[in-house]
Amino acid sequence: MNFVLDVHCHTISSGHAYSTISENAEHAAKIGMKYIGVSDHAPAMPGASCLYNFTNLWSLPDVIGGVRVFKGVECNILDERGQLDLSTDLLAKMEFVIASFHRGTFPPSDKATHTRAMIAAMENNRDMHILGHPGDPFFEIDIPAVVSAAARTHTIIEINNQSLNPRCYRYNGSSVPEKILELCKKIHVPVIASSDAHFATYVGELGRAQALIEASGIDEELVVNTSVERFLAAIAKKRELF
Repeated sequence: MNFVLDVHCHTISSGHAYSTISENAEHAAKIGMKYIGVSDHAPAMPGASCLYNFTNLWSLPDVIGGVRVFKGVECNILDERGQLDLSTDLLAKMEFVIASFHRGTFPPSDKATHTRAMIAAMENNRDMHILGHPGDPFFEIDIPAVVSAAARTHTIIEINNQSLNPRCYRYNGSSVPEKILELCKKIHVPVIASSDAHFATYVGELGRAQALIEASGIDEELVVNTSVERFLAAIAKKRELF
């Protein structure tokens, strides 16, 4: 399976990442990856950039160092209503939107609360396209309910490579993403492998996620970052619902 795109990539604007957009693009070009994203943390994350970082993304060129850079954001799910920390108007201007739980913006609670919030984020936000790192051990979820909601709302589910690294604070083995992939395969929910890079040399590092995806036997057509056309079509499909 060949991945052409890695959209979940952070820069120094996230406050706890260590490379610039140009450095990310330079590394992507070096490894032959033609498409990446910039998905810095939205403003509710402690230490993240201010709102103007996101309103001004359009001052960036589309292509940096020969690499197409999609302009996006990793929003924080803030409450049980699925509220995100950018306005609907600004979300609509993003080329893609990831939404995730983070302990600094959503205090861990119980399985039912996490599940309600995650489903609400998918159902209530036209421009929320990718569910970021589900399976975080701090945020237990009802996996069948979440995957069913993703199918219903045409939301892409992320298989996060960093979360599969034993050094990552979110690491909890591979059983949860394996269960997610099993259900995504069964009910035809699109998935995306992402590095969640916080340093340039990790951009495009998708090996752990790739191994799980390939072992699951999921149809390659459901793995949206194997083709930029698949990725863009999946984004457009979510928007068509609203």
